[in-house]
Amino acid sequence: MSVSLFDLTGRKAVVTGASRGIGREIALALAQAGADVAITARDLAALADTEDAIRALGRKAVPVELDVTDVALCRTAIAEAVAGLGGVDILVNNAGIEQICPSLDVEEELWDRILDTNLKGAFFCAQAAARLMDGRAGAIINLCSLTSEVGVPTAVPYGSSKSGLLGMTRALAAEWAPLGIRVNAIAPGYFRTAMTDVFYENEGWQGAMLGKIPMQRFGDLKDLRGAAVFLASDASGYITGHCLPVDGGFLASI
Repeated sequence: MSVSLFDLTGRKAVVTGASRGIGREIALALAQAGADVAITARDLAALADTEDAIRALGRKAVPVELDVTDVALCRTAIAEAVAGLGGVDILVNNAGIEQICPSLDVEEELWDRILDTNLKGAFFCAQAAARLMDGRAGAIINLCSLTSEVGVPTAVPYGSSKSGLLGMTRALAAEWAPLGIRVNAIAPGYFRTAMTDVFYENEGWQGAMLGKIPMQRFGDLKDLRGAAVFLASDASGYITGHCLPVDGGFLASI
């Protein structure tokens, strides 16, 4: 298989929630593969490090302020990103939040905040990008989760949002295939990020989780690079509606 199948030179990508963690790692992976990248976050200043890193790779970086819970802003921010790039071929819906809470204590505000960010925001960003792909062979990648497939106690709003995101991925894949737009997802396993750091501070939790992962280690953010480039590139040109777990074998073993 030719390495050129994974080459993203000339492609234009938008990555939401790219100031840190998984979003930053994916933005850099796409840039390393040759793409110019628009990066979004709620705080524009927080994007400076990612912006500098992309430019150090010789690629164009376009920082855009975006709170994905604001539907009107999803549309205008995606349009701003596309204008800055000169087009769009790839969208990565990474922006997301999680808050652990016993189900009997979940309030409407928490439910709405998580669903609006992880599911509603992802849909309206995808819709805005699809409208602007203008016949390009587009690729949309949604960041799902192990909770898209399995139930996790005290994470009902988050799991509901990520299960919904998987359903949305499949439905959009079926609807947008005739438009030349592929829609896939990545389901990261256990990766230590700012959002999940609280769990890793508990050594008992770490031991219990490692016992469930066949590869016997937690994910390194670099483990996500290949999956993102693959799903964004021509190497996955006949793949749509798929969710790729990057989890060290967790889902395969339960």
